Amino acid sequence: MAYILQVDFKMNGPFREQMATEFEGLAHSINDEDGTVWKIWTENSDTKEAGGIYLFDTKNNAEKYLEMHSNRLASFGITQIRGKIFEINKTLTNINHGPIYVLGK
Repeated sequence: MAYILQVDFKMNGPFREQMATEFEGLAHSINDEDGTVWKIWTENSDTKEAGGIYLFDTKNNAEKYLEMHSNRLASFGITQIRGKIFEINKTLTNINHGPIYVLGK
């Protein structure tokens, strides 16, 4: 079973290219986390929000990552972190070409 982790939080920046530059090392480190398949980075500079949508191979790995990431964000002074974990319905997602092909059909 595959799991989506959705995380969002208030953040004053950086955004866009500055975010890409400053968080490049973090982006590479996420690839080394247990069970991480991919991450889509999200940001909204107008509302000062950021976060991500992650695909994990197991619920346990998603839960472990959420706990670790929430602690890391808190250490940066970020509060009001929202994290939700969802199961993926592969049959319907495949119909709509969702990017879970890496997990097999």
